[in-house]
Amino acid sequence: MKNLLILLFLLPGCLLQAQDSLNTHSLQEVVVTGQFEPQSMKQSLYQVRTITPEMIQQRNAVNVQTVLSTELGIRFNNDAVLGTSDIKLMGMAGQNVRILVDGVPMLDRGAIRESLNQIDINSIERIEIVEGPMSVMYGTDALAGVINVITKKGGNQGNLGVEARVQEETAGDNYDAFTNDGVHNESVTIHGKLKNWYGTSGVTRNNFGGWKQAPAPGSNLKDWLPKEQWLGNGMVGYRRDNIDAWYRLNYLNENILTPGKEVTVGSARTATDKEYITNRYTHQAQTEWTMSDVLTFNGSASYQDLTRRTRTTVYDYNTGRRTLSTGAGEQDEAKFDNAFFRGMFHHKVGPSLSFQYGAEINHSKGMGDRIDGTQTISDYAVFASAEIKAFSILAIRPGLRFLYNSVYDAPPVIPSVNVKVALNKTLDLRASYGRGYRAPALQELYFYFHDSNHSIDGNPDLKAEHSNSFTTSLNWQAYTTATVRFISVLSGFYNNFENMITTGLKEGSSTDYTYVNILRQKTRGGSITNTLVWNTLRVTAGFAYIGSHNEFAESDSSLPDVLWTPEVNGTVQYTVSRIGTTFSAYYKANGSQVSYGVSATDGTVGKARVSSYQWLDLTATKRLGKYLTLGAGSKNVLDVTNVRNTSTDVGGAHSTGGPAAMSYGRSYFVSLAVRWSK
Repeated sequence: MKNLLILLFLLPGCLLQAQDSLNTHSLQEVVVTGQFEPQSMKQSLYQVRTITPEMIQQRNAVNVQTVLSTELGIRFNNDAVLGTSDIKLMGMAGQNVRILVDGVPMLDRGAIRESLNQIDINSIERIEIVEGPMSVMYGTDALAGVINVITKKGGNQGNLGVEARVQEETAGDNYDAFTNDGVHNESVTIHGKLKNWYGTSGVTRNNFGGWKQAPAPGSNLKDWLPKEQWLGNGMVGYRRDNIDAWYRLNYLNENILTPGKEVTVGSARTATDKEYITNRYTHQAQTEWTMSDVLTFNGSASYQDLTRRTRTTVYDYNTGRRTLSTGAGEQDEAKFDNAFFRGMFHHKVGPSLSFQYGAEINHSKGMGDRIDGTQTISDYAVFASAEIKAFSILAIRPGLRFLYNSVYDAPPVIPSVNVKVALNKTLDLRASYGRGYRAPALQELYFYFHDSNHSIDGNPDLKAEHSNSFTTSLNWQAYTTATVRFISVLSGFYNNFENMITTGLKEGSSTDYTYVNILRQKTRGGSITNTLVWNTLRVTAGFAYIGSHNEFAESDSSLPDVLWTPEVNGTVQYTVSRIGTTFSAYYKANGSQVSYGVSATDGTVGKARVSSYQWLDLTATKRLGKYLTLGAGSKNVLDVTNVRNTSTDVGGAHSTGGPAAMSYGRSYFVSLAVRWSK
């Protein structure tokens, strides 16, 4: 902490004079997710949320979770034992959220979307979020919606440029400079363009030293596990009048350490440490080819290789030697790979009618010590949709996706329809219906996992999930003057799931869990968000109310049928042009979450609750000369660590016991970014 404050005060003395402030965010961003072609948010048939490059920069984030944590309708669950996090969108867990990078789905080991925090934050141009079923366009797992991470392209950033960033952050009150205690992020990226060729290459290091709320003298145990990530990427592309094609390679090496407790037996002093080591290679190739004035082709292909290894070692304090543990199951490795291809055509018949049609192949394979043999799942699909515009106020987009799955009887066809009505120049109504489909993940089918905190087996007899989903939104944009703009969005959703996959106790056991289908689950809710831009001031405020069906109410009428939870968020960003500084505040209040479950001890139905909590980040970014940006501030200002959690009263396959872990407490950070180009 002391070292960081010294660094914070020394940096400005080495920097240049301030320039003009950052541009105010536009309310007319161009979006690409789910679109026939890039277009403004106002023209999109989907209600799309965009997190712009300026927003990402001002958050001073080291991972995607930090950027999304105060977004309305999004929550994260942290597994303190494994050092991973999972996302919820519109009340639905991560397995129903499709994570995309440039429109290509990310490979995960199973239902938990840990890939979201394995994306290099420094490589991201912007993030687009579409809520509601996107299964016709993006296939399985897109029941709740998609989060599309769009990366930076070297051809859009000048002929030659360098970006470098250093960020130092405390973890609570703990801090060591550049390594160990605290959060440390360093990155460098080079991008360039030569005639029709362009490219970029970069490397990032993320280091987190772990955190313990009340460390005991001499103890290595941590409430939040130490983690180190190395991320590398390289991209080369070719752009000409009618074609743009590029190839990208992303690499991740992640090491999550679980320090062991010191054990003394006689004169021997040892500790057993466990590491979770992940290596991920993602090869991705894409092309955009304008074949004629009326026909465009878009193609995407990727191959992803993911390995997760568990390495357990014993450290001898007397000799200083470290050896591999020989205990059962303490050394294992799981391997997953995925091959993906999507090709689609956009055909403009006329100004009022256009078509999109294509095909998709998705092949996944898994093997390892905790998987029964080598298992594969393949999805094959063709899809088509049309966009019909009538009377300049009405746009309709019906779509169909025809499916074949190698393991399950997939529904022969999935329909969807989106409608947008321009009620007047400032008021737009959107409504959609979608039939969703999700095949069980390899982990849910064949993976088994047992340790002191997890006891769960895959279930090869699972059925696929299906859903009927409805969304609607009313979007009002007012431009009172050239410098004052206001937008308000009122939205609602309803989802009805069949054969939803969840965890449940194995028959005859009170401790072992497996994946099971429940006949029906429903989620519903609504939200309102308001955004005001006035010169260099931007203010947003939102409220959401999200409910999920209580399956136990069907057999006990005294229980509530719907379990509701509220959310409130707000953002204030103000740029002081005279000193070239933007001040930002990000706030969110997450209401308590109630659930019901069967007790592992006596089989009765019990109530569980995760308590409410509030989150606040304060940041400041200052331009210094043409090339430098200084950032500083505090995250988790309200010092949230753990919140009350009674869910262990009713048991759980992933129970870690005690309160739910939310953060390692209030932190302070300082960052310096260099951006040079010519």
